[in-house]
Amino acid sequence: MDQIVLSHVTKTFTTKTLGTVTAVNDFNLTIKEGECFSFLGPSGCGKTTTLRMIAGFEDLSQGEIHLCGKPVSIKSKNLYVPPEDRGLGMVFQSFAVWPHMNIFENVAFPLRVRKVPKAEMTERVKMALKHTSLDGMEKVYPGNLSGGQQQRIALARAIVTNPKVMLLDEPLSNLDPKLRETMRFEIKELQKKFNFTIIFVTHDQSEAMALSDRMMVMDMGNIVQIGTPTELYNRPVNRFVHKFLGQSTFTDVILQDGKAYARGDMEQPLPVALPENGEREMVMATRPNQIDMNRTEGYKTKVEKRIFLTNYTEYLVRVGDQLLQVQTPHRNAFAQGETCYLKFPGIMWYGKEDEAAEAERNRRQLV
Repeated sequence: MDQIVLSHVTKTFTTKTLGTVTAVNDFNLTIKEGECFSFLGPSGCGKTTTLRMIAGFEDLSQGEIHLCGKPVSIKSKNLYVPPEDRGLGMVFQSFAVWPHMNIFENVAFPLRVRKVPKAEMTERVKMALKHTSLDGMEKVYPGNLSGGQQQRIALARAIVTNPKVMLLDEPLSNLDPKLRETMRFEIKELQKKFNFTIIFVTHDQSEAMALSDRMMVMDMGNIVQIGTPTELYNRPVNRFVHKFLGQSTFTDVILQDGKAYARGDMEQPLPVALPENGEREMVMATRPNQIDMNRTEGYKTKVEKRIFLTNYTEYLVRVGDQLLQVQTPHRNAFAQGETCYLKFPGIMWYGKEDEAAEAERNRRQLV
């Protein structure tokens, strides 16, 4: 069942300094029941604006939004269902807990607003606290808790209303890395227990890939690519997605006489298959951990710099007039200054970087 449907949704803002900006441009999107779906992209790409329109905190400039088979926003008919009537659970980047209320009162608040009977409210709050590892702490105040515990209050308050859809807006960004990893699994476990649909907004690709059934990469108000984490990581549609999802190496290449040469070295061709219908100047993209660094065959170069890291060794090697980042297991060690050879399995080809697009991304971060 399609639980969230966006049809031609558009949102424009007018600012004094930057003029009119289309934050969300003609979105068409369907999210299925029980799915964990992430909005992923840099600051200013429109992901939070889209979430706020689904929640009802922002009106549409154009288009329609349907939740659980019912229309909640239709601009052409001036139809607008307020946030409190959309049946959504929400967790924000800031924990948004009330310091003057204890844990029980924080979690019970949305039920009090709905005038839920006291006995039922008590039972539902206890169940929500149990599922978020806060049982037995009903009388504790948020000021005495860690950041992770405060975020659990926000999660408990969101699930206590038995929502069919949960909206999570960068809920883990204020937590330390280890706790953030723990909370990812807890959110996924809650989804399994309660079977709600999740929309997860983040700029952190590792969070999105760990949690998502599918995810959407956004750029400058547009949908760039939708797919599973594996599909997007292994088959990015353009350079922007490749760069945004994981570490990337990009090599400026010149195609000439049926061969590919790294810019700055027209003597030694690269051992790669040429792109179909490639232009003379192209960009070769791969992951640092996919480059085969060996001592026998490939593109001959040398190690400029060697850095020992926790899970791998990282090298900077010269390819033409560029320095390439390469990662290898510790057992495959090279010394700084040592000659080595490079092979490039699994490369992708893209056009040269669009400088105008990069300038527009930077501008949008100021909106």
